[in-house]
Amino acid sequence: MAKLYFRYGAVGSAKTLNLLAVAHNYRQQRKAILLVKPAIDDRFGRNNIRSRAGLETEADILVDEKTNLLLFKFDNIDCLLVDEVQFLPANVIDQLRQITLQKGIPVICYGLRTDFKTNLFEGSRRLMEIADSIEEIKSTCHYCNKKAVFNLKHVNGKATRTGPSIQLGCEETYFPVCCGCYFGQIAAAQMARAEEPALISR
Repeated sequence: MAKLYFRYGAVGSAKTLNLLAVAHNYRQQRKAILLVKPAIDDRFGRNNIRSRAGLETEADILVDEKTNLLLFKFDNIDCLLVDEVQFLPANVIDQLRQITLQKGIPVICYGLRTDFKTNLFEGSRRLMEIADSIEEIKSTCHYCNKKAVFNLKHVNGKATRTGPSIQLGCEETYFPVCCGCYFGQIAAAQMARAEEPALISR
């Protein structure tokens, strides 16, 4: 049976670079792949899959909540590679599971596990529930040398846990952090904001 893989990591952990490397390896072996990404992710262009290292390629399939991947034939396809999978709805994750079962095609998904509030994304939650293989792509904290496990959002240079869970950005907005630095930075930002009115009144 073909497997459904979930390879997750914090922001900046080279997930997309890993996907592009796997795509390259398949193509070097003259094997056919399809690259899938959420239509919502247009940071580098609607069809582009681009790593922070600068490597990029075009997606073959753009997916949204209305997509039914089971209607695609996928003839002679050896593997599906999915970028930014956290943005996909649970029903599409279920479709990816069915592709491995009905078509016998392995599906390798890359994405974030949790949002900047430390809550699971919908797509990631479903993958944690039904994937055959769950692998962490490790990286280090922006502030120290511990392993990064969370994504810390900054607005105007200050850490925050406010705003919508899906808010696209790059290094200037989100940082990979360990648990200690995550809560430390949030506490420091809250303290700074609490002191602002007193500073202004002086």
